[in-house]
Amino acid sequence: MKAARIHKFGPPEVISVEEIPQPTPGPGELLIRVMAAGVGPWDALIREHKSEVLSPLPFVLGSDLSGIVEKVGPGVSEFHVGDEIYGVTNPQFIGAYAEFAIALATMVARKPKGLSHLAAASVPVVAVTAWQMLFDYAMARPGQTVLVHGAAGNVGAYAVQLAYNAGLHVIAIASSNDTTYVKGLGAEKVLDYRTSSFENEISSMDIVIDTVGGETRTRSIKVVKPGGSLISVVSPFSKDQTIPNIRTAFFIVEVTTTRLNALTDLFERRKLSTQVGSVLTLDKVRTAHEMLAGAPHERGKILLNINASAPAGS
Repeated sequence: MKAARIHKFGPPEVISVEEIPQPTPGPGELLIRVMAAGVGPWDALIREHKSEVLSPLPFVLGSDLSGIVEKVGPGVSEFHVGDEIYGVTNPQFIGAYAEFAIALATMVARKPKGLSHLAAASVPVVAVTAWQMLFDYAMARPGQTVLVHGAAGNVGAYAVQLAYNAGLHVIAIASSNDTTYVKGLGAEKVLDYRTSSFENEISSMDIVIDTVGGETRTRSIKVVKPGGSLISVVSPFSKDQTIPNIRTAFFIVEVTTTRLNALTDLFERRKLSTQVGSVLTLDKVRTAHEMLAGAPHERGKILLNINASAPAGS
């Protein structure tokens, strides 16, 4: 099978598409015929050795995937050969950039009906991240007001939609070019981060969702009400950033079947929409990683179309 892997850490040029043996699922695992794989910033961090991976080199990059169950490992009863699934591969977030990939059964779910494999592959990490920020860490409740930084980004867009669907009032920070798009997701108000100082225009936020970090996160402390939450996925909070009467949290996403099923329900009720960005073939994986580094690309999740046109069992 073809797979994109690295033999050393470094820039996108270290990725090579090679023929390697098809893996065999072990206990609790599934062999997935990968239809599409997502490309995310965490893949670049792993490639650059800025995020630790226990697997020895060489290894296949990629975590987000959508595909078809090809084989079922021992001890797995909830999935069967031919099931269409989406999710991630494993806690190390590697192995998805391939024609076949091993995934833990506890980290995938049945693909939402109505979503293509490409659309489904754009969902898992970013949508579950937004879900956890709002509901697991901020404990969002209807009627609260949430500020979402980076609202037009992959995580931010899901945070806006999930908050709106949960009955929260959403204030979004984005560029003026994205105002219409973000309002369409459910934001009541959109502030342009380039022309306005949000801390001078809003206050008493119940929740701040931070996908930007740095100075933006520091300034956000001013707008959180006592007892409110500032949740970040950018970097941990230092000791001097611990604020009395404000709940702060940084976490690494945990994709589970349960959380994916909750998202599937929303997709099937048409309460959520995906953000499919640039789509490339597996042999263009280096280009996809150059896009992660800033090369021009369409808004939304960068995706690899690995086998999306192939029928099940082919």
